[in-house]
Amino acid sequence: MEPDHENTGDPRRWIAFAVVLAAGFMDLLDVTIVNVAAPSIQNDLRAEYSQLEWIIAAYVLAFAAVLVTGGRLGDIYGRKRVFLVGIAGFTVASAACGLSGDASMLIGARFAQGAMAALMVPQTLAIIRTTFPKSERAKAVAIYSGVGGSAAAVGLSLGGLLVEWNLFDLSWRPIFLVNIPIGIIGFVAAAIVMKDSRSPAPPRLDFVGMALAIGAIMLLVYPLTEGRRLDWPAWTFAMIAAAALTFAAFVAYERRRARTAGSPLIDLDLFRSRPFAVGLGSWLLFWIGLGGFFLVWTLYMQAGLGWSPMRAGLTAVLFAVGAGIGAGTSVSVLAPRFGRRVLILGGLVNAAGFGYYGWLAGHYGADATSPQMIAPLLLTGIGFGMIVAPTIDLLLGQVPASEAGAASGLLNTGQQLGTALGVALVGVVFFTQLDHDSARGVEAVTPGIRAELVTAGVPAPAQDQIIARFRACVQDRSAQLDPAAVPESCRTTSGPDNQLNQLLSDAGAEANAVNFAHTFRHTLGWGIGLLLLVALGFLALPRDARLEEHDFDIDEIGPEPVSV
Repeated sequence: MEPDHENTGDPRRWIAFAVVLAAGFMDLLDVTIVNVAAPSIQNDLRAEYSQLEWIIAAYVLAFAAVLVTGGRLGDIYGRKRVFLVGIAGFTVASAACGLSGDASMLIGARFAQGAMAALMVPQTLAIIRTTFPKSERAKAVAIYSGVGGSAAAVGLSLGGLLVEWNLFDLSWRPIFLVNIPIGIIGFVAAAIVMKDSRSPAPPRLDFVGMALAIGAIMLLVYPLTEGRRLDWPAWTFAMIAAAALTFAAFVAYERRRARTAGSPLIDLDLFRSRPFAVGLGSWLLFWIGLGGFFLVWTLYMQAGLGWSPMRAGLTAVLFAVGAGIGAGTSVSVLAPRFGRRVLILGGLVNAAGFGYYGWLAGHYGADATSPQMIAPLLLTGIGFGMIVAPTIDLLLGQVPASEAGAASGLLNTGQQLGTALGVALVGVVFFTQLDHDSARGVEAVTPGIRAELVTAGVPAPAQDQIIARFRACVQDRSAQLDPAAVPESCRTTSGPDNQLNQLLSDAGAEANAVNFAHTFRHTLGWGIGLLLLVALGFLALPRDARLEEHDFDIDEIGPEPVSV
């Protein structure tokens, strides 16, 4: 155990703490800010839908893959040293993201950015513990968590504003470039004021376990993300089967390492606690449902309803407000008194918010407005906050105090993996449904088109031909892998008719909005099912489970503020 500091602490601890806050802020900002800017990135780089999924998932995949190893590197080589490497690498990777010339380069830079964040973030709570005296530590952690929550809300709105302002004609790129001055200042300040520390008995690195875990994850995520684009060839299913085999090999290796060399990547003894194991499964399912929600929600508002990034970002702040209300009341009032029932209620409230939002999207279609979304977004956010805030502490109470550090790292990794899997799985559901349900939008706008054509004196046979071509165009657009490409059926084959072209263009936008709205509702139905399973899973926790303070050694990554 590392010695605790005297009551006076490090005189420069609050300056070092400000650096830690800046690092955590950058990390969470880059998770949320990309969601709002995703449609603009897609249009500018002519990215396919699958590439858009990779742009979002690459960060959390790399973060999850390196997370535990990043924490151990700090224990071994010094937390200040690894923090400096992480913040420098994160800054360089952010520059690469902002300067990317195509989607492939941006995906690669996002992988690098997530990996560097996984070196940087694990050191933050360890630095707090070794820098602050015990009497100030709880206050510092609370401030750190609060800043993390505010980064979520700021990311949602700032992303929309930066894209809308189009600074220096750079479109979406400032959402990444803004990290450069913050990173440089943070690096210089950390090098000057931050004290180094390391664990007196650090765990060993488990590179074989890390490689097996990454292999299993990529063998699963890659076919789920690329399968639709490639029309699901046989090898995609073979990869999914190989993922299961690789995961089994990972479990076998980790068991063997625990018996021999020690320091496995994942302490499988944690799963001897049935409440913890089932709770971890519920936590993973929760992030699968919510991780995918943020992607399709953004597409629904911008690609579907045609809203600007700023309007979408400001509307999304309502969710963050609800999450703040849910998190604050659950931790301070509800969880200490009601324990696991708060998590169950949170899952049900979140599911109710999804249901309300789905009904609204289906009922109003292309005419949905921001004020109409206030109630469902607040309800969804409140349920979200009721789960994310107390879950980690409640689950840590199901394992011995000596294993709390390893359990915390596993929960944080589960959050990142769930988000990545959610993007891949929900992408399959959403884009497949968008393709199959394209006729709905056509049927909704056809009467209006026909009425306009009758008014213009177009003969009935010609009306049928125009509507048939329009139907084919809408269907082909819905099936497009590249939303920026114009299908052959949508190209004008006759002479220009500005009035007719405008009519069909407006009708096409309305049909697209209807299709996105109903597809969004359909996808939320899957999310509701997952949330009900989450609520059911939390029943495995003991009835008397309550929030507890866990003052454990941070030899593994501690809980990170939750991203929205």
